[in-house]
Amino acid sequence: MEILFLCIVIFLFLLAVFDLSVGVSNDAVNFLTSAIGSKAASFKRIIIVASIGVFIGAAMSNGMMDIARHGIFRPEHFSFYDLMCIFMAVMVTDIILLDLFNSLGMPTSTTVSMVFELLGATFVVALIKMAGGLDMGLNDLLNTEKALSVILGIFLSVAIAFVFGTIVQFLSRMIFSFNYRSKLKWKIGIFGGICATAIVYFLLIKGAKDLTFMTPEVKGWVAGHTWLIIAGCFAFFTVVMQLLHLLKVNVLKVIVLMGTFALAMAFAGNDLVNFIGVPLSGLASYQDYMANGSGDPQAFLMNSLNGPAGTPVYFLIGAGVIMVVALATSKKARNVSKTSIGLSAQQGGEEMFGSSRIARRLVRWTLSILYWVRRNTPRRVRIWFCRRFNTDETIMEQGAAFDLVRGSVNLVLAGALIALGTSLKLPLSTTFVTFMVAMGTSLADRAWGRESAVFRITGVISVIGGWFLTAGAAFIGAGVIVFLMHVGGHWVMIALAALTLFLIVRSNRRFRNKKEEDNGDALFQTILATEDKAKTWELLRIYVTEQQQKFLRFAEESYCTITSAFINENARQLGKTESSLLRQKSVLKNARRKETLCLRQVSHETAIEKSAWFHLSNTCCMAILYNLTRINEICYEHVDNNFHPLPSKYIAEFDGIRNRIIVLFNDIFEMMGARVPETVPTLRRNCDEIKDTVSETYHRLFTQLREGDPASMTVVYVYLNMLQETQEMVSGLRKYLRAYAKLQDSDFSSRRRAG
Repeated sequence: MEILFLCIVIFLFLLAVFDLSVGVSNDAVNFLTSAIGSKAASFKRIIIVASIGVFIGAAMSNGMMDIARHGIFRPEHFSFYDLMCIFMAVMVTDIILLDLFNSLGMPTSTTVSMVFELLGATFVVALIKMAGGLDMGLNDLLNTEKALSVILGIFLSVAIAFVFGTIVQFLSRMIFSFNYRSKLKWKIGIFGGICATAIVYFLLIKGAKDLTFMTPEVKGWVAGHTWLIIAGCFAFFTVVMQLLHLLKVNVLKVIVLMGTFALAMAFAGNDLVNFIGVPLSGLASYQDYMANGSGDPQAFLMNSLNGPAGTPVYFLIGAGVIMVVALATSKKARNVSKTSIGLSAQQGGEEMFGSSRIARRLVRWTLSILYWVRRNTPRRVRIWFCRRFNTDETIMEQGAAFDLVRGSVNLVLAGALIALGTSLKLPLSTTFVTFMVAMGTSLADRAWGRESAVFRITGVISVIGGWFLTAGAAFIGAGVIVFLMHVGGHWVMIALAALTLFLIVRSNRRFRNKKEEDNGDALFQTILATEDKAKTWELLRIYVTEQQQKFLRFAEESYCTITSAFINENARQLGKTESSLLRQKSVLKNARRKETLCLRQVSHETAIEKSAWFHLSNTCCMAILYNLTRINEICYEHVDNNFHPLPSKYIAEFDGIRNRIIVLFNDIFEMMGARVPETVPTLRRNCDEIKDTVSETYHRLFTQLREGDPASMTVVYVYLNMLQETQEMVSGLRKYLRAYAKLQDSDFSSRRRAG
């Protein structure tokens, strides 16, 4: 049995290595988003600054892991076997949960996940012990106050960070405006002094409070001279920042990098317990059991965990190295940061989330309030605010999502709020604060325009919902796993270990495949960043053609799949196609939104000339998708109900029509690949011929229907629907070809009439 427990401890440390990697990938959003989003430096330099902060914070942490040792449960009432089951359940659940969120690009709280995993696993073990005759209540076995304080911290983090982010950014923008370079002459020294002082205060109160050099004497001196330190730092940094500005150094970039370092150091120094606290507690439990356990894991109680334990420095250095490597190499870290940057980007772009009813209502209510405010605000005041918040004057680095003023406010305010919460003994989450501050500052900067607000709000609601989902999933998941281990014993432990490894490998493989399939829409980003109007139109034309060609290939494949599945009575395939058609609708909407944003980048004359054909081509694609959906819907219902199949004489008749449509699609693809719109009139005539053939078949079939077998009437009506929607689909292709020709060649209509 001792060998089994040793293997469990080793497995916990192996999971801890992976947990450090996925934990950094998740929490990288806390300290990378502002620097990456504002392009304060190259990505390599940002990673170097953050890595130094992470390593120092991890290596100099004092390693106090009290929350994992006795913060949630009372170890004197639990046996060694109970705690090993709890620790194993926590690590398995934590890794699966965090890896899932990282793969989805959704930031979550590692603190919340660990606390609720410990709480869920301990709760189930406590119920088992009470059912077995233990004369104790839940309050004797669990430390529920800690979990309640975390829940309180969630609500406070979300509300306070968002409100303060909005207010502070609003004031900052009033001072600097979007054309901030003209306002830096004397203001930048004071602004830089305030920001740098707030960062130093954050490091002293939050980032460095548990580091090895912070002895009780040093902490006492800092606490007794806080205002002196703040005043001295403000005076010093104000002078330094003003001198740097006079020397042509971009002070805002310095502030952003300082804030990145501070948040990275605080994250590693304080959140390290979330990743290695449980394995270290498991190791301490195993060492105590081997020394004093007398061979009975069910009877040996873990009183030793009530005492504090320092972590050996080699564990801390090793953890720091793993975190730095993960930060520099993890693609999931960039995926999580992409979510936060996308939701706070100043300009519209690819929206990662759809629209929701609550978001639409919130936008509608907010617009009503804004209209009321405008009606009751003096005209001069409105004009002054419009000048200060003129987004047309925005100064951003090439490819940045927002400017350096907002990047500075994000980092400084997040650090200040976390430091304030720590001094007030409030368990504010780093993830919650940094994310909601970024959302608040983007709202104040008018980044949530009328055409993006519903998507941004839906995204924020989704992320916040994910935080609460983390707590519930962590509690339930750890509880279920620990119950299975208690019931099944060591065989279940081995099976869960194998399952965990399998899920980790599969998750990383699927994420890698997904990234390979997703080219990142580099051309879309290039179009938004290109200033040459003529070049922008050429790139947009290529981009639109590529996107619509992808859709037409999807349409051809779907049409063949639907009709074949109907003829072969394959209900399962029709069900899969129904899901793919629904997903494609979202893809088309997103593509249209992005292409509309790109159209705004071209010259006014070109936009006027091409907009009608651009929108017509998109409308035709959506109409074709609707035709496919209608065909699939009625075919799926017919086949799923096991009604009569399509008679063979109709199958042979329809095969001829379908083959002609497939040839039409292939000719269109060949024309688009060769970029020869001169062949469009021929293709449109082919469309007319196919429409005539379908129409003749439809009317002939309708005549035969009145003289046919009543038993086959149901399937014939389905066939009629297929023919009708097929005719509409070909008509949509004909209209699309005309719009395509107009988009590709502005002189096409003057040289030759399209049909």
